[in-house]
Amino acid sequence: MTELPSGVDINNLIDDIRIFSWEAADILLYYSKLLENSNDKKNILKNNNEDEPVTLADLKVNELIIKRLNENYKNINWDILSEENVKTSSKVFDGKNDWIWVLDPLDGTKDFIQGTGNYAMHLALNFKHKPYVGFVLIPDKNQLWISDGKKTWCERRDGSKYEPILLKNRNLHEMTLVTSKNHSNKILKNLIQKINFYQVKMMGSIGCKIASIIRGESDIYISLSLPGKSSPKDWDFSAPESILRAAGGAITNLDNQELSYGKDSFEQGGIIVATNDKKTHGIICFEIKKIIEENGIYPPLVFN
Repeated sequence: MTELPSGVDINNLIDDIRIFSWEAADILLYYSKLLENSNDKKNILKNNNEDEPVTLADLKVNELIIKRLNENYKNINWDILSEENVKTSSKVFDGKNDWIWVLDPLDGTKDFIQGTGNYAMHLALNFKHKPYVGFVLIPDKNQLWISDGKKTWCERRDGSKYEPILLKNRNLHEMTLVTSKNHSNKILKNLIQKINFYQVKMMGSIGCKIASIIRGESDIYISLSLPGKSSPKDWDFSAPESILRAAGGAITNLDNQELSYGKDSFEQGGIIVATNDKKTHGIICFEIKKIIEENGIYPPLVFN
């Protein structure tokens, strides 16, 4: 059994992160409201990169979470990997500790700007490059998804809880796919058409997509990155993987191999599949791979 770093109790840790998360929710909801005013939008956007926008909300939540962790857990032997720090710092993150916090202060920034509500904060504690404890905060839905490494549950701000509802025993064509709203491509669209899912839902934020699987609103998510193009990063998948796995689902590459975190680029490229049932996950991956190979949809060498 994995033990947390000396001096850290899992229940106290979850209590603390719960408080930090709802503080972060207040920040995100505040700036989300401001974005409704076009005059305020100019002040909240901090760069001109349409593909990877950064807002003042990203930076404020990033600052808050790192500050709270450092204040409450002094001298604990862990590191903090944050998307915003990687973007703004020239210092290379070496990640030599076994324990690493992986933070995405605002996943789904485009949706945040567009006002869809499909944005989330991701925070996971990885052990030896694997997600262990995870938190996915979805402020617009008043949801904080928590995994303690053994089980997953959801809390509302008032403390009320509810359990995952994973709809299982469905074959590939009976599944409802949840897919990217702002990060799609022609090859992924072609694959979706060939599979002929029962239903396709579009949504921002990987955390929101995985939460929709855990809520029983969808069954499967596929991430398909093109060679030479941008890919999701560790902070996109770490916390969502933690809550999905502990709920009974699975997330792997197309060859049913576990995701590997802590690479120099932090990239999670190729084809990644998340489903609602770890028992049938390998079969689903095999069927998708077969459809890809039979139709020549995606370069096979990329995921071999």
